[in-house]
Amino acid sequence: MLSLPLSVPLAPPPFTPGALVTQARPASGIAVGLVLAAGLYLYGVHRMRARGDRWPLSRTVSFLVAGLGSIAAVTAGGLAAYDTTLLSAHMVQHMVLSMVAPIFLALGAPVTLALRTLAGRPRRALLAVLHSRYLRVITFPLVAYAIFVVNPFALYFSGLYRLSLENVLVHELVHLHFLITGCLFFWPLVGLDPLPGRWPYPARALLMLLSVPFHTVLGLTIMQSERLLGGDWYPSLGLAWADPRTDQEVAGGILWAGGEVVSVTMLAVLVLQWIRQSEREARRLDRELDRQEARQAGAARAGGADPPGAGGYDQRAATTREPQQR
Repeated sequence: MLSLPLSVPLAPPPFTPGALVTQARPASGIAVGLVLAAGLYLYGVHRMRARGDRWPLSRTVSFLVAGLGSIAAVTAGGLAAYDTTLLSAHMVQHMVLSMVAPIFLALGAPVTLALRTLAGRPRRALLAVLHSRYLRVITFPLVAYAIFVVNPFALYFSGLYRLSLENVLVHELVHLHFLITGCLFFWPLVGLDPLPGRWPYPARALLMLLSVPFHTVLGLTIMQSERLLGGDWYPSLGLAWADPRTDQEVAGGILWAGGEVVSVTMLAVLVLQWIRQSEREARRLDRELDRQEARQAGAARAGGADPPGAGGYDQRAATTREPQQR
């Protein structure tokens, strides 16, 4: 494999809120991909509106601002300048790429937008992917959950994490890996796009609840670990303003607390979606009952009989009056 080693980076200035702006690197390859994704999404929205179809503004904002915007903030903003010098900065990236951005990307429904705007061979190709056995397997909630839970342990407690600090290509692939595994887990849970084998809302809420202990265990394990993640990488940087041991404890706390906050928020979102689905289903049933009553009334009028309920009411009234007449 082509090796693009990362030399030990020059020590950046002490991390401050201002560094999020002054240390930004908007010319990265990831930034180019984000601009391309935003352009394709906006083109799809333009196609929808050009033919008179409505596309909810909330979906556009979710995808572009909260979804792609959060990815840009942690990979092209100033935080990215510290992702190989501070484990805590890397952990913020981890949380955003695997838990925050995927949720908002899913709420943007990009697959639905593509299906409504593509035609011919591109649309058929997309449908073939959506109905493929491979996608059906990896998006099955239990499989996606297993990938989501196991991968961080495999990354941080093996030599792969050290390699990601030393190799540019591996470093960027880890970012992409976080985003993909997050999408695989959250898309079937909260996404609006059509996916095979989607579970009902009670099962989705249970699966989300099961993810809470995972973040607690991983965060505490990192905080209490006797060895530093990445071996001697962080001490070798010689940062006078950061202690690697303390920073690792902060990183574990970010993973622990951040995971619980996102999981609880996601549970609230799932419950809200569940309530809205129940309300829509109730309205649908009401409309169906109204249509059935209208059809029965129309059939009764066409046959010259009283509308349904009218004859029954008169008969009951006559029955109650009959003893009085006698």
